[in-house]
Parts: sequence; C-alpha cells; structure tokens
Amino acid sequence: MFEKLAEIEKRFLELENELSDPGVYSDPQHAAKLSREQKELQPIVDAFRRYKKAEESHNEALSMLEGKLDPDFREMVQEELASTKEDMENIQEELKILLLPSDPNDDRNVIVEIRGGAGGEEAALFAASLFRMYSMYAESKHWKVEVMNINETELGGIKEISFMIEGHGAYSRLKFESGVHRVQRVPDTEASGRIHTSTVTVAVLPEAEDVEVEINNSDLQIDTFRSSGAGGQHINKTESAIRITHIPTGIVVECQDERSQHKNRERAMKVLRSRIYEIKQAEQNSAIAAERKSQVGTGDRSERIRTYNFPQGRVSDHRIGLTLYKIDAIMNGDLDEIIDALITADRAEKLKASADN
Repeated sequence: MFEKLAEIEKRFLELENELSDPGVYSDPQHAAKLSREQKELQPIVDAFRRYKKAEESHNEALSMLEGKLDPDFREMVQEELASTKEDMENIQEELKILLLPSDPNDDRNVIVEIRGGAGGEEAALFAASLFRMYSMYAESKHWKVEVMNINETELGGIKEISFMIEGHGAYSRLKFESGVHRVQRVPDTEASGRIHTSTVTVAVLPEAEDVEVEINNSDLQIDTFRSSGAGGQHINKTESAIRITHIPTGIVVECQDERSQHKNRERAMKVLRSRIYEIKQAEQNSAIAAERKSQVGTGDRSERIRTYNFPQGRVSDHRIGLTLYKIDAIMNGDLDEIIDALITADRAEKLKASADN
C-alpha cells in the first residue's frame, strides 16, 4: 500500500509542476483534465502526508525511550508514543478507504424514475410521496430538481414520473435508492382501518454524456402527441409532447412537461441516453463478478430494498438491516442517516472484497 501511496504522491508533485507552468493553459481541455486528476489525488496525498508526520513523531519517541530519561519525562514520551501509534492506525484505515476504486459516476447529475407498482391508487399516492421526499432532500443539498415527464392521477397520485436532479455528487448520494420501495399504511379511502401494502419502483440513472452513448437517428422512432393532464384531459392544444422509441433496445421515453416540442425532445434524449448507458453498465458489472459481490444490493429495479410502515412509524432498509423510527422526518427529506449507513456498508463490502483478492 505504501509503495502505491509514494507513487501517487510523486504523480501529484508532477501535476503541481505542470499546472504551475502558464503554457499548459494554452490548451484549456488538457489543463482541466490535469486539474481534475490533481483534485482526485489531493485527499489521498494529504492523508499520506499526515501519516508520514505521525510516523516521524512515533519514531522520535521510540528513539528517546532508548536513552536515559527521568520518570516524568519518560511518561510524557510514552503518552506521545501511544498517541502517534493510534494516529497512524486511524490514518491507515482512512487511506484504505481512499484507495478503494471510486465510482466514475459519483459526481454526476441523476435522472430518477418513479413508477407506481402493486396497489393501484394507493401506490400512485405513495409514488407522489416519494417524489416529494427526494425533492425535499435535493432542496436540503441545494440541488436543482427538474421534472421531465409526469403522469398524474385524479386523486393527486403519480403513475410515473421522471425528473433530473442536478448537483455535485448527486449520484454518489442517491445511487442506492434504485429498487422496490414498499409502503404499509391505512389508505384514506379505507373505512375499516385495514392496512394496505403497496409497492413503488425507483430507478436512479447517472446522466450520460453525449460522447459516451452514440445514438443513430435511424434507430429512433419519434412520435408527437398532445400533453394530457390528470384523468386524461388535454392541457395543451398543440402536439408538443414527444415519444421516442429506440428500436434496437425497445426503450420508450416520453416527455410532455414543456410546451416546446424542441425542449421535450431534448429532455427525452437525455433520459434515453441515460437508460442506454445504464444497460451498458449493467452488462459490464455482471461481467465482473467481484464488482457485483462488493455492492450493497444489486441496483436491480425488482429488488425490494425498503419498507415504510406508517402505523409503526418505522422505515426499514432490508439490505443493511437498518430500522429507523422517524418516518415523518424521512418522508420530509431527512435521508442522510440512511444514505450514510448505505455508503458505509458499501465501503465495508469493497474493503472486504479487496482484502479477499
């Protein structure tokens, strides 16, 4: 590990030298690439330097103890020795995590798709609750939410919705939300007070760049139609809504939230690109068995990941066995405790996998 860290520090110093040369900025793209690499290496180099400093203090204390010292001073040096040993162990654990391969998608914006599953109108109402939950979470992070397509019911539920969340690190925080979310509650329409169970599917896709997914126009079937509101009533007299079918994969994307056909087409292409990118990634991941083993959950849309039990006021994440009794706060966007626990569990799995290898 320390050989690798020394190489990283050497590379960091090379980058520092390159970026201090004004000539490098004549090619802005190359300069930006070097800056990105430097930014990625910075936390590792900082931790490695802290480790070396602690190691130096530790070795100094060791050599002092070899000489003749008065009892009080010896005690002080022994305390220093214990303290620096603890620092070195803590920094070593930090470095192990920093050296784990990072997900190249972590800094990206995301496209979130929510669809009501089993449970009819109650599932649609819960889909609307989840959209509100993610919107409030995004707001707490100062991220921007942009609805791309929505299909509402007359009672205020959502049959399906796709929306973009723009913000640094959005994918790193939300990527574990993909899967089936189950709700247990008494619907307002239930006179006997019986608890109903419904399900909603969530998919979180990293926004794909144009260069990563090449789409041929000849592979697209594009249809236009009128946007419709809840219950099917027309809310737009012009055919501004867009439906794009990607013939090779059979993926169908609709976008009808904007009055401009051009804007709807642009948004629909973003969703299509991200869905195709997700398929390509899933193929790569299934080809690398070790990668699949070191994930918390599979990210599969059919995997039941979480239960929201309203009568008991609890939310349980089945992948990591976490249960929290604060359902109201969670439904109001207080997701950090769950997300932090999922990220920690994912790191632990990856550390275990790297140790096994």
